[in-house]
Amino acid sequence: MSRTRYKIFENDQPHFLTCTIVNWLPIFGSPEVTHIVLDSLRFLQENKRLTIFAYVIMEHHLHLVASSENLSKEIGDFKSYSAREIINYFKIQNNQFILKQLKFHKLSHKKDRTYQLWQEGNHPQQIQGDEMMTQKVEYIHNNPVKHGYVDEYIHWRYSSARNYAGLEGLLEVETEWF
Repeated sequence: MSRTRYKIFENDQPHFLTCTIVNWLPIFGSPEVTHIVLDSLRFLQENKRLTIFAYVIMEHHLHLVASSENLSKEIGDFKSYSAREIINYFKIQNNQFILKQLKFHKLSHKKDRTYQLWQEGNHPQQIQGDEMMTQKVEYIHNNPVKHGYVDEYIHWRYSSARNYAGLEGLLEVETEWF
């Protein structure tokens, strides 16, 4: 039996995804760590492995609307690579506090590693049309406002909100949906 009820059924279709750090640790408070995530996503885009329609990176999770020929595999590769890079960053920084937390919160069945960065799964929800896409993009862009980090969504650096406002963002996104 699967561990989650969420599944990707149609890879070519955009899906709303959430990736969360174990125990909701606020590791994306560091710009260096956040840039590892951005660089990982950019690599997948540049190699035509992932199309991103919207994103936001918060302090302990990220939301994406994305599509791919094999979305589950690409998100798995993203999480695996970014986890290795982020853990290596914390090792170089000798950040024992975070490393101990990532070790403590590792699920017991994950015998092949010392640390776990991402929670299992990504809760994919297939976008069912323009109305749902608009709702998910607005939800993503308003996440930093809802949490009280900014008053206006375009002020959050780690989001596609600027792209949708006609300004330059940190990642290119596809704003034409269907």
